Amino acid sequence: MSKIATRDAYGKTLLKLGETNDNVVVLDADLSKSTKTNDFSKSFPNRFFNMGIAEQNLIGAACGFATAGKIPFASTFAMFATGRAFEVIRNSVCYPKLNVKICATHAGITVGEDGASHESIEDISIMRSIPNMTVVVPADGIETEKVILEAAKYNGPMYVRLGRSAVPTLFGEDYKFEIGKGTVLRDGNDATIIACGMMVNEAVIAHEELKAEGINVRVINMSTIKPIDRELIVKAAKETKAIVTAEEHSIIGGLGSAVSEVVSEECPVIVKKVGVKDVFGESGTPAELLEKYGLTAKHIVESVREALK
Repeated sequence: MSKIATRDAYGKTLLKLGETNDNVVVLDADLSKSTKTNDFSKSFPNRFFNMGIAEQNLIGAACGFATAGKIPFASTFAMFATGRAFEVIRNSVCYPKLNVKICATHAGITVGEDGASHESIEDISIMRSIPNMTVVVPADGIETEKVILEAAKYNGPMYVRLGRSAVPTLFGEDYKFEIGKGTVLRDGNDATIIACGMMVNEAVIAHEELKAEGINVRVINMSTIKPIDRELIVKAAKETKAIVTAEEHSIIGGLGSAVSEVVSEECPVIVKKVGVKDVFGESGTPAELLEKYGLTAKHIVESVREALK
């Protein structure tokens, strides 16, 4: 199975957009080699703007481009995009509902050796709490390409969460992404696993392990966190005995919280959350950190068993 980091897929897709849409501009906060916007900067130097280590200015300038009819893609690490620039995103992007795409890389604990200061485990929670913001977390390189191409067509604020580490390719080139819609990857009626980002692959592995035990679980890729696919969640709640959510994010305010909000109103069912348990991360390899913080297929399997009890 091939692997590619979603940040790499983002960089490649920006090049495609640059060739086909003259209104696309790209802004970065002095991290273009890491966010993979540097290829765009080389091919389209007149449409690339390095704002320096000044994240508020990064987002503010993107707002200016949006008001002039351009389609700005603003990138930096997720920690700085959603943390340092929060007030500008809230008041200058979302309040006037400007057409700004914030594509933040190095999200979650798989930033690894950079440690807690760079491991953004709160960004989904922060971004989905702002009115008018659309939040998307692609699961692999192909979905990332589809998401970025769709982002360029969509008129309004969008936060796209991207990762540093390579992840397995799950989808074929014929995969269709639609904002606000989840995708059933595996069927089953015993329980449902709803995952996003790199945890989707872990959910698929968990499905196979549970199947060997005679437990058939449904696996849903919920790449759009906001607006979330309420219909698909309610269907799962009605047709299966429990739901397990899986995300490379805090269990507070992210995918698990969003799913819980839906089922508590529509069809109450047990929801177990696989994610970071309200602690900071630390320095280590991605594999070490995923194991330590309980973000593997093994932990999803254990949560499904617990939920079905």
